[in-house]
Amino acid sequence: MSKKGSLVIISGFSGAGKGTVVKELMKNYECYALSISATTRNPRPGEENGREYFFKTKEEFEELIRQDALYEYAQYVDNYYGTPKAYVEEQHMLEKKDRVIVGVSGGADSVCLLFMLVKLQKEMRFGLTVVHIHHGLRGESADADENYVRALCEKLDVELLAFHEDVGRYAKEQKLTLEEAGRNVRRHIFEEVCHRKNGTRIALAHHQNDNAETLLWNLSRGCGLKGIGGISPVDGKYIRPLLGVRRQEIEEYLKENNIDYCTDETNLEDHYTRNRLRNHVIPYLEREINPRAVSHMADTMEQMRTVWAFMEEEVEKCRKYCVKPKQDKADGVVILEEGFRSVNETVRTFLIHELLCETAGRKKDIEQIHVKLVEELMEHQTGRKIMLPYEMTGERCYEGIWLHKVKDEEKSGENSKPPVQMRILERTPQTSVFPKKTYTKWFDYDIIKSTVKIRHKQPGDYITIDKNGSTQSLKKYFVNVKVPREDREKIWLAADGSHILWIIGYRQNQVYQVTDKTRRILEIEFNGGEEDGRESKSISS
Repeated sequence: MSKKGSLVIISGFSGAGKGTVVKELMKNYECYALSISATTRNPRPGEENGREYFFKTKEEFEELIRQDALYEYAQYVDNYYGTPKAYVEEQHMLEKKDRVIVGVSGGADSVCLLFMLVKLQKEMRFGLTVVHIHHGLRGESADADENYVRALCEKLDVELLAFHEDVGRYAKEQKLTLEEAGRNVRRHIFEEVCHRKNGTRIALAHHQNDNAETLLWNLSRGCGLKGIGGISPVDGKYIRPLLGVRRQEIEEYLKENNIDYCTDETNLEDHYTRNRLRNHVIPYLEREINPRAVSHMADTMEQMRTVWAFMEEEVEKCRKYCVKPKQDKADGVVILEEGFRSVNETVRTFLIHELLCETAGRKKDIEQIHVKLVEELMEHQTGRKIMLPYEMTGERCYEGIWLHKVKDEEKSGENSKPPVQMRILERTPQTSVFPKKTYTKWFDYDIIKSTVKIRHKQPGDYITIDKNGSTQSLKKYFVNVKVPREDREKIWLAADGSHILWIIGYRQNQVYQVTDKTRRILEIEFNGGEEDGRESKSISS
């Protein structure tokens, strides 16, 4: 007697991961046979009916509509598009027991998401709470958005929690851009509400065009495989049900269903990089290069997410024999030389980057140049040190490389911490001109012999005072420039051993200045780049 099998439906828009899932199932399990999905679009060059898709008519698609097989749908450029219910199900985004926190700004994307969740809620009976955040940046326009969201939630009978935040002040205090500050504030509030409401999911309204912007943004700034993967449909408790939907489809859905929404006028301005990508770059690509540019980028990001997942597995494997904690976990980790040299070069690059992020406690500003510095350190003798972002140090030791945070006693021998930021930059044509600033300086990192320390004066300190190599003791320098004796102990120094790179606020060492031969630059910024708010005008150096 023959057995009936189970039908597994893999459905979703470009970027959802359909192809990857199907390939893995077919590769690893002999019991699976492939069924083909349907679409209303015309076949692309090389596609065959019954192989890539069953190419259906509009009438056939409309039958799917009558069967209520879509969460939402729209007609765009004479073709039907829709969000299949299976997209949410295949990503395991929602279950009946969930409590969903959804961010609603009042814009088209979040309003569409809210209507989709409300419709789905009737079937799955999960909890739903709307969060609206007033950023304190747009005056009456922001007030109008909040009023709209309040009225919408009342109409839909959905709980609303509204928050008023001063994002501008937060950005200034944290020295962030308004974009970064807004993102941090939103995430903090989402997490707070999720905890308060015992939430299990946080739903965001990112769509396919947002993901294309993210890809272009990441590529422009420089990124690795993970950056090319863009935004994931599911990231822990964060879910993005509209990630496979284009912006045009969302707007058409709202239009077809007579649903109003708010327009943030700042999205039309070109002050922000993302706005320039949204308003100019992506439309140009779709108009002049390929009308399906956004969809093709989504396909690429899907593939890259698969590759990144594989790399993560490989990195985790090599951790077992390449890395060990240094005594107390707070003392950092050691990259073991023997295991390190046996690992594939690409895999160990990813491993170093991951270890740097973990040691720093953050990912921002951890770049490829820092990975290269750690790799090169393995070729140096024991005792050699390198500086790394966020007060990290890499030290060549007998076993390999010790990565750790610099402790307070290592920095200055005192409990006080000087207000200093340091970063290492790759030399580019754009870094050939430097502003003349009193409290920000740039140095040739390639000739620095040890870890640069910010400290007060010590016996034996000296500085090179001219390009001929003439040196002067720090004591003599202070006497010559008439620094009062009582003030000398308070002056901060950037030191390479006993060799002073910079007497902060006074003089920069001539030896360490950036030249045409410099490959890597050390930037030191004291007290946010200014001591008393007075700075000289920018000039070429």
